Amino acid sequence: MSDVSVTPHQGSTPSVEQLDTGIATRVVIAAVRIAVALLWIQNVNWKRPPSFGRDADRGLYKFTNEAVLNPVASPFTWFVENVVLPNFTLFGYLTLFLEFSLGAFLLAGLLTRLWAVIGIVQTSAITLSVLNAPNEWHWSYYLMFVAHFVLLATAAGRVAGLDAILRPRWRQSSSRVAALALKAS
Repeated sequence: MSDVSVTPHQGSTPSVEQLDTGIATRVVIAAVRIAVALLWIQNVNWKRPPSFGRDADRGLYKFTNEAVLNPVASPFTWFVENVVLPNFTLFGYLTLFLEFSLGAFLLAGLLTRLWAVIGIVQTSAITLSVLNAPNEWHWSYYLMFVAHFVLLATAAGRVAGLDAILRPRWRQSSSRVAALALKAS
């Protein structure tokens, strides 16, 4: 890998060299994407239907209810208390589907930038639910944000992912779906 350094351009104004895109960098980007995917897939394990922990005040129900018990933002607390909890079974299935999809799409490296944004939004919801909860390590949520921003910024599915395989086809297509897929990848 080459070092990032300042080199003179024509004239006296310095410029920064581009970051290395060699094999080591590509392997790390792919590894981060796969690790984040496995994080989402592993966390699906404690979101068990049909009660999602509501019957024993554990699992998804317990952590969702933290938004009411230890509020971070009043509008979010109101939303959880008046919309999410009264419709908790539907919310549980939607969360299960969303987080499994997050893991699956990131693992496959398909539409990675779109799923990185969805990961940022889901991490925001999780953070707003549990940030003030007792015994929570705040940095775990901040690190989730950082990981998703890295996936977004690096278009991580273009390294050892389906985005790398499908982008040339999408680029040649004139369809609206292909154009959207290009942006989402």
